[in-house]
Amino acid sequence: MSKITLITLEHRAVTLACSSFALLLSACGGGGDQERAPAQAQTAAGATVPQQARPPDPGTVGTSGAGGPDDADSADAAPAAAQLPDVAPQSFAMAGYAAAPGAEDQARGAASPGAALYVSPQGHDDNPGSATRPFRSLARAARAVAPGVTVYVAPGTYSGGIRTSASGRADARIAFVSTERWGARIVPPARSAGKSAWDNRGDYVDIVGFDIDGATHREGTRWTSGIYNGGSHDTIRSNHVHHIAQQAACTSAGGAAIGVDGYYRGVDSHVIANLVHDIGPAGCRFVQGIYVSTTGSVKNNVVYRVAEAGIHLWHDARDVVIANNTVTASNTGIVVGGGDFYHTSGPNDRTAVYNNIVYDNKMGISEQGRTGRNNSYRNNLVYKNSSYDFRLKNGLTHSGTVSSAPLFVGETSVALPDFSLSASSPAVGRATPQHAASTDFNGRPRNVFTGFDIGAYQH
Repeated sequence: MSKITLITLEHRAVTLACSSFALLLSACGGGGDQERAPAQAQTAAGATVPQQARPPDPGTVGTSGAGGPDDADSADAAPAAAQLPDVAPQSFAMAGYAAAPGAEDQARGAASPGAALYVSPQGHDDNPGSATRPFRSLARAARAVAPGVTVYVAPGTYSGGIRTSASGRADARIAFVSTERWGARIVPPARSAGKSAWDNRGDYVDIVGFDIDGATHREGTRWTSGIYNGGSHDTIRSNHVHHIAQQAACTSAGGAAIGVDGYYRGVDSHVIANLVHDIGPAGCRFVQGIYVSTTGSVKNNVVYRVAEAGIHLWHDARDVVIANNTVTASNTGIVVGGGDFYHTSGPNDRTAVYNNIVYDNKMGISEQGRTGRNNSYRNNLVYKNSSYDFRLKNGLTHSGTVSSAPLFVGETSVALPDFSLSASSPAVGRATPQHAASTDFNGRPRNVFTGFDIGAYQH
């Protein structure tokens, strides 16, 4: 992981400095109760394909569900707003993020400079949401947000069950940004009212840099989803999503650490450089790491210890780029599939699976359900998957495959493994630049002159 550099902001420079970081982060930064889940499908191999439950209608925008645990925490845990001192601007210093994104990410747009709201554990929801008088909860910020606004969230612990439905525009995105990478920690509230830590239905929204930690359930509904995204043109970037659905019942309602869903006709969303691990009860085939049922991309993610698939495409998924991910220690590495269609008749076609490390799972890369003849599989390192490395359909083959151990820097059996590449790794310089992001998991540039590396990390 890259060294964290802390930038101290002077009081009068906060707004300007943070707006400049909005250009950096929001450009590259991006369920609940079952409503109407389709019937299950069977794969060609006879294995049940997990279905994802549809979240409930979000109701009041920005609330945390019945009882409002997020608002209750902010109102009851802090004194009245009039009694609170101003928050130091240094609370919103940016830390842990790498250099500016490449042109690919910039092209997706950014929040307008100068438009910002602020959230802090020292704030109060009666405040105006300024840098010195921030809100206390993300739920309050969600009710105030508008196109072009970036919500800066200071380090601290916040109640989950967040619902966001405001939409930005292509030229004025909405961004929710943890000012310190993984510093804003989202945990289950005292009594959880829904199955998602964060449920977003808005379009042109970025969710960047949060720690979504489902390890400590207290009362109410257990989380089976970390970040559920039902909007269009959204980006979920640089989040740490872990210990989701581990104690939940294993049912066909399913679950996922990060879900990008087309049920509400969402399209073209992106899951970039997230750390996802310890997802689902052991042996459950219905809980996924990253689940996509529409168009978009999945790049630079590190995924391990997932009950079923590290990366799973189903329903109306098509035209998806899965590139430079590292997936290990799960039941299946990557599933490219289509079935139980929402709004199309399939198949999953024109999906590109490039430059991924799929290592030490039960199954490697698998096509399931209805898939097309134009899917492509290039320059992946696929090795030591106990049942099989590849199972493709329609006569498709893979090319440029590396079939040897990836030789990571760290041990893979520890709680937080280091999956960066050693100098002797066969993944070094063996990737294709096609479909690769311009930076890696830690924001380091991928260099066409020294060669692109396979997996989430550039050596």
